Amino acid sequence: LMESIKKQLSITFLGTGTSQGIPMIASNHPVCLSKNLKDKRLRSSIMISWDDVSYTVDCGLDFRQQMLRENIQSLDGVFFTHEHADHIGGLDDLRPFCYKIGEMPIYLNQRTLESLEKRFEYIFSPENKYPGAPSVLPNVVHKNSFVVNGLAVTPIEVFHGNLPITAYRFGDVAYLTDVKSVSEEEKQKLQNLDVLIVNALRIEKHPTHFNLEEALEFVADVRPKKAFFTHISHRLGFHDEVSKSLPDNVSIAYDGLKITV
Repeated sequence: LMESIKKQLSITFLGTGTSQGIPMIASNHPVCLSKNLKDKRLRSSIMISWDDVSYTVDCGLDFRQQMLRENIQSLDGVFFTHEHADHIGGLDDLRPFCYKIGEMPIYLNQRTLESLEKRFEYIFSPENKYPGAPSVLPNVVHKNSFVVNGLAVTPIEVFHGNLPITAYRFGDVAYLTDVKSVSEEEKQKLQNLDVLIVNALRIEKHPTHFNLEEALEFVADVRPKKAFFTHISHRLGFHDEVSKSLPDNVSIAYDGLKITV
């Protein structure tokens, strides 16, 4: 399985903000008032492309805006991390892609699927499916690797507070969001990464997310060649100022950033 051929991966940061985005509604915090476009963050998601296919990780409340901004013409599937609104709220906006491909493959753990079936009954229920709703094809992921369009994908169980959620390794790139802890066993799946993308919410500690210090410790532990921080709140500080304080191999991602691995 892991013999899948090494692919060149293109990654676009569709959004790098926390659940409320930056600027946050009704906030006069200096970062929310910043004129720097790198301080304006939609809800967190990436698009990852290889060969001629493209997938997103998560499909949040800003999904429509993100697809239009990046002029995305086709999408081959969505990997979901967990069921919180900022990661699933754009599910209905898969419709235009479903017009092109029919059923949209989605990859997610069992609990996230059950949550989607409740919240989006009109998409999932055979009896009550709305005729205009998107058609999705669920693939339940466990802890084992699988191959998608010739690329090895490894689900990694991480903890968002007490909630077990799914991170993903695509080839030698890993995307972890909303993480507070990772077991030593699951951390083994993060060896020899070219790129680690991980959340760094703010400066102060938080009950369910890495703060900046914990994210830096995690990078030092996993030792990827390069790391990018995402799922950022205004309480991390200004993009340019915080960037200056980071090690050479660590960057703060920003909306619209594109990297090739």
